[in-house]
Amino acid sequence: MYLKTLSILTAAFLSLLFFIMATFMPAATTLVASSPDDADTKCLAQAVYFEARGEPFSGQVAVAQVVHNRVVEKDMSYCKVVFEGSTRRNACQFSFACDGKSDAATDKVSWQRALMVASLVRGGNMRDLSGEATFYHANYVSPTWSKSLKVTASIGNHIFYRQM
Repeated sequence: MYLKTLSILTAAFLSLLFFIMATFMPAATTLVASSPDDADTKCLAQAVYFEARGEPFSGQVAVAQVVHNRVVEKDMSYCKVVFEGSTRRNACQFSFACDGKSDAATDKVSWQRALMVASLVRGGNMRDLSGEATFYHANYVSPTWSKSLKVTASIGNHIFYRQM
């Protein structure tokens, strides 16, 4: 029963998303393939999955956009940005990358959604909901680094920042 309901909800969500995309995206827009075989899409999807899978769609897009903004700013690949500092336990840019836990997705529906978000953001098909942010954190923590940055957005359980 649960899986049937989940499948119906997933189909309804994807139908609504594709309706919105068809309505508001230019006809010439192309999507980057949502393939886990593409390393950069997989790395970006991992960031979305582990950092924001419980967030609303807009929050997942904003987290992906932070990674994208760092890619542009640092002129690095998505994988290098996502796993920067991951060789030092609990000293990386994205906590899932150095927490010592498996980086394999176990929730297939959430993984497919993360791949879709990653593809949309990589393909330039989503508006930057993060406000050009290059940093974020959960709203239940208060890291010292956040005091020197400008808040750009608050979506779901995340607060987004950029340099002043």
